[in-house]
Amino acid sequence: MKKYLFLILMTCVPALANAERADYRIIPQPKSVQVDSTNTFTLRPGMSIAYDAGNPEVSRNAQFLRQWVEELTGVKLALAPTDKKAAIRLSIGLAADKKAKKGKKGAELTDQQKEAYTITVNKNGIQIAAREPIGFFRAAQTLRKSLPIIDGKAASIDFPFVSIADEPRFVYRGTHLDCARHFFSVDVIKTFLDVLALHGCNQFHWHFTEDQGWRFEVKALPELAKKGSVREQTVIGRNSGVYDGQRYGGYYTQEQCREIVNYAAERYINVIPEIDLPGHMQGALHVYPNLGCTGGPYPVWQIWGVSRDVLCAGNPETMTFLKTVMGELCEVFPSMYIHIGGDECPKDRWKECPKCQAKAKELGLKNDGKHSIENQLQTWINHEMEKFLAERGRDMIGWDEVLEGGLTDNGIVMSWRGVKGGIEAAKQHHRVIMTPTDYCYIDYYQLKDQWHQPMAIGGYLPLSKVYSFEPLIPDQLSDEEQRFILGPQVNLWTEYVGSPEHVFYMLLPRLDAISEVQWCRSDQKDFDDFKNRLPRMKQLYDRLGVNYCRGVE
Repeated sequence: MKKYLFLILMTCVPALANAERADYRIIPQPKSVQVDSTNTFTLRPGMSIAYDAGNPEVSRNAQFLRQWVEELTGVKLALAPTDKKAAIRLSIGLAADKKAKKGKKGAELTDQQKEAYTITVNKNGIQIAAREPIGFFRAAQTLRKSLPIIDGKAASIDFPFVSIADEPRFVYRGTHLDCARHFFSVDVIKTFLDVLALHGCNQFHWHFTEDQGWRFEVKALPELAKKGSVREQTVIGRNSGVYDGQRYGGYYTQEQCREIVNYAAERYINVIPEIDLPGHMQGALHVYPNLGCTGGPYPVWQIWGVSRDVLCAGNPETMTFLKTVMGELCEVFPSMYIHIGGDECPKDRWKECPKCQAKAKELGLKNDGKHSIENQLQTWINHEMEKFLAERGRDMIGWDEVLEGGLTDNGIVMSWRGVKGGIEAAKQHHRVIMTPTDYCYIDYYQLKDQWHQPMAIGGYLPLSKVYSFEPLIPDQLSDEEQRFILGPQVNLWTEYVGSPEHVFYMLLPRLDAISEVQWCRSDQKDFDDFKNRLPRMKQLYDRLGVNYCRGVE
């Protein structure tokens, strides 16, 4: 009997070892991974992490790594900055750079190169090297996603010997969330940021204002958010004519926005605020009806869609209002990029408004056959905003409608109605963020069986389609023109997304797909291989308590 018991126990040992073995097949996959699976380094509880404690960023990243190892495996590591025999060691400087320099001054690093890191696992432990502290964060996320996910506490973790060298493909790796149609708490936004960081995203595009609600506090205009954020009720379904009878509101104070900015910065994510102008403004017009062409009244919209009522371009008070709002926005958000929207602005009111037509005449605007007077009038507003933001050291982003009246000097185009606008802007040597609906609008259904999914705005965007996106459009843009493509972004609009669970269902795993578009070279991508790596990410989402779509088309 003892003999049989011994055999049973011995049979179980390999299974236990496999369950506690790191696996570097992660999402997004690093640029280079060379594994020696025949040898392993064993990480045990009580081992330490060494790092430069004099650098607050490096210290924070060491703490993140320690936290993530314990969360997923139960293995507690010590923070021991000066331990020369530490199991995990963080050091500034890449070996390749030291060899290349040989006393010569190197070229200025790109932002992508600043994020570079290497991970080396050998008999001496786990060595993480980075050019700058951000590289340690990226490396820590790579190790985090490589860890086995264990219930309880692991006795140890086996790390196969490996050499990893990594840096991102695109400088801009964005994700957008609409918090105007539906409002989400600060805690939800923080979880959203955590998920973005897990995937190497570095830009959070935060959409604040719509016809259905104004969500950013402006201290000089205290009634704006208090009243403009509240709609008396909300239509049920797709403008069915039936309403829920419930008042709906909520806005972010400037203190909360700063809290989010700081939280994001610790995870190397820049927060890009968007105040959509001059359309999508009924939330503001409700509070200040004098800023509209007709004088109102303008109730905060209770239905979905786009209101014909927009800011009056001919009213001088409109520009005063916009500069007040944008001035406070710049005080709260340090982002170099500020988004002014500019999309879906109906011009019906402007055509009929004496003030708008008088302003157009004052500016000498004429229909040139390519740009209408009203589109040029919007370009004038855009130009005024661009100047105002430039005086504060900021760059303006607008949706691709900003091209319709002639693009401003330094505006960045966010191409959403396909890639045509982005191609046009890049050919003019303007910076572009690619986010076409066909590949990047994750408010669309992701599975064909729509009846057994949470509600979506319509359309169909499966995981494979997101994964297939190539933002540089090599068949239409030259190498020189491709340099103006900053990167891709996915957008989550929330007309029909009202809960945190629904947000993350729409986001995941399509964020996994876009993360490889954002991070990996096109020749690295393989959808079948990606699908084989995806179950590990879903296990991680389960451990983190984050909802996601279980199916893959």
